Amino acid sequence: MKIKLLILGLIIAIGSFAQSSIKFDQTSHNFGKIKQGVHKSVVFNYTNLGNKPAVIEFANAECGCTQPDYNQNPVLKGQKGSIKVTYTAPNEGAFKKRVTVKYAGEKDVTELVIEGEVIK
Repeated sequence: MKIKLLILGLIIAIGSFAQSSIKFDQTSHNFGKIKQGVHKSVVFNYTNLGNKPAVIEFANAECGCTQPDYNQNPVLKGQKGSIKVTYTAPNEGAFKKRVTVKYAGEKDVTELVIEGEVIK
């Protein structure tokens, strides 16, 4: 029993050290109802809490109707950066789209989510 508790404690401790040094103000946005064919954008702001400059390695959208826009300039410790995500409302109905963001030197990725409903 003591060994199991020790192993569990180690797993928790290691997990707490592996946390990302990038902190987003928000990771999801609901546009509500938007008209079909209209481009809607949201800006996701983040802060670099790490000791190294943060550089976006990539930001990939799951479909062509969602476009992330960012620069690859380093964001220094304590500084803020942003990723603009634009959605082109091609089809009527509810939507939920994801953008996967990876920072150089970071093991984990961040998932940004936009959602809403497209109306005629």
